[in-house]
Amino acid sequence: MPLDLPQPIAAFFAAENGNDPEALSLCFAADGVVQDEGRTLQGTTAIRQWMTEAKQKYQHTVEPLSVAEREGKTVVVARVTGQFPNSPLNLQHIFGLADGGIASLEIRI
Repeated sequence: MPLDLPQPIAAFFAAENGNDPEALSLCFAADGVVQDEGRTLQGTTAIRQWMTEAKQKYQHTVEPLSVAEREGKTVVVARVTGQFPNSPLNLQHIFGLADGGIASLEIRI
């Protein structure tokens, strides 16, 4: 059964699996922040570059498995499959939403 994801989060995963860094960056607020692999990126230009580099490096796909609300954030556990050790991994995608877009995203194990 498909998950009931908020629209900006559903658009994020569709763009990621569609290998569309431009569409993915547009899911974020202009000053949106991503924390992933020990890096913090801010703004749609940096986010677009992050996704372009990640797709080239890992050639990954993401399958959302569950969604829950926790401490004002939307937490999506997703199976990430690609060219990296221990693939696939289930990773937490912790989204902060504001004004109809993604204000923040933290990806962690």
